[in-house]
Amino acid sequence: MFLKENYLFIVGMLLLVIFVLISVAFLTLLERKVLGYIQIRKGPNKVGIVGIFQPFCDAIKLFTKEQTYPLLSNYISYYFCPVISFFLSLLVWMCMPIYVKLFSFNLGLLFFMCCISLGVYSVMVAGWSSNSNYALLGGLRAVAQTISYEVSLALVLMSFMFMIMGFNMLMFSKYQVFIWFFLIMFPLSLVWFSISLAETNRTPFDFAEGESELVSGFNVEYSSGGFALIFMAEYASILFMSMLFSMMFLGGDLFSIFFYFKLTFISFLFIWVRGTLPRFRYDKLMYLAWKSFLPLSLNFLMMVVGLKVLLMCYGL
Repeated sequence: MFLKENYLFIVGMLLLVIFVLISVAFLTLLERKVLGYIQIRKGPNKVGIVGIFQPFCDAIKLFTKEQTYPLLSNYISYYFCPVISFFLSLLVWMCMPIYVKLFSFNLGLLFFMCCISLGVYSVMVAGWSSNSNYALLGGLRAVAQTISYEVSLALVLMSFMFMIMGFNMLMFSKYQVFIWFFLIMFPLSLVWFSISLAETNRTPFDFAEGESELVSGFNVEYSSGGFALIFMAEYASILFMSMLFSMMFLGGDLFSIFFYFKLTFISFLFIWVRGTLPRFRYDKLMYLAWKSFLPLSLNFLMMVVGLKVLLMCYGL
């Protein structure tokens, strides 16, 4: 019986990873189509019907290209950073609260925090081990940005931990049966979305990859498979942050088909923001993190704790 449960665990894990990878492929297609229409052009439309096979052609092209590496790079860390980055972005999906006793463990939110905190190391070491000035600058920017925004992210998560009184993500669906947290904590949802953009290095916070300044940033020396893995890691993180937003603010019922429509819509918002907003100035990015988001998330945390204490005093 125990062996069968282990097999179920492994099969479920592999299925989840495979479906995430397929979702990543079609998210890249969605992004290219949406950005195309924003810029009044078609986007990919040659390979298959409306370009449906374009992501798979891109993947084959990238993984069959020659792998180059700079002679002065620190080869071992340079080679393994994209692999670790990709592994962490898939590992974080394991805390998705599925009801079949697969990964719905009680400390899901803590596991999420650990995984995204480790993600910054892969970017930092990738920038450093390339031994390129542009890559190093991109890595340093990514570290400063991620650490700054993770403070606010942790405080926002703490507000929700006090609201649901636990670390288990399954509690979000139970607490949002009658009203979504999006309606109760609307300012916090906007803060969380902005932090998600910063954590996934997306426009307008894409300083790690500042193409106009840093010639693609921390991944400038990567080609073929290494670049593909970094690219896939970024889009897997976008999907996960969209899933987490839907879970925390928009009901969080995984059995409902509408949950996946909401997830798709939040992913679309990531793309829409990229097609609309210009890149921030770096000092404004830091100002936003420390002078705006931090006080706001701290105030919300104190408000939630105060309300919980008040309710406990009245025995509710």
